[in-house]
Amino acid sequence: MNVQSPTVAPKSPIAAKDRILHTAHTLFYRDGIRATGIDLIIKQAGVTKVTFYRHYSSKDALILAFLHYRHQRWMAWFSQALGRYSAELPLPAALASTLLEWFTGEDFRGCAFINSTLEYAVPLPEVRELSVTHKRDMAKAVEGYLAESDGMSDQAECVALLIDGAIVKAQMENQAQPAVRFMQHMLEILIRQWSTKAGADNE
Repeated sequence: MNVQSPTVAPKSPIAAKDRILHTAHTLFYRDGIRATGIDLIIKQAGVTKVTFYRHYSSKDALILAFLHYRHQRWMAWFSQALGRYSAELPLPAALASTLLEWFTGEDFRGCAFINSTLEYAVPLPEVRELSVTHKRDMAKAVEGYLAESDGMSDQAECVALLIDGAIVKAQMENQAQPAVRFMQHMLEILIRQWSTKAGADNE
């Protein structure tokens, strides 16, 4: 399955509603929610104001649609990429390769959900709720690659925190390699500890 970048929208002709959403996705992620006005989205989507408001009643409605769409695209890409790398590599290296693929893209601007929560969760609380769901689903995807144990859910949450740390580090420092290298090293340490604990519990 060839899943596109989690950021770049399809280029084939699409309906006005989707064109608005894809344009908002690009601009919100690249420039930020507050910096992106409705008029700019309308202009770049090539629609009229009447068409825009026929599909999205407000900017807030479009923001929530953007986050739903981003979640679907990112999770599809993440699951596909992690599965591809995991076929040949242990989880720490596979996850590092997955994130490196994303971080080195020209359009990488960090996590859309972390960015949106920091920027817009106060005026629109649903942003925080969607972000929590996104992070929970990310952890759930990782859980499938962990050794079965009673603590798998907590372990997956730990991995999710490492992922978020790597995302923020890569975004802030504008360097992909150090971020993924640190994440991989810490995850290798954690997995060894979990394995040792599991062995001790089974004795």
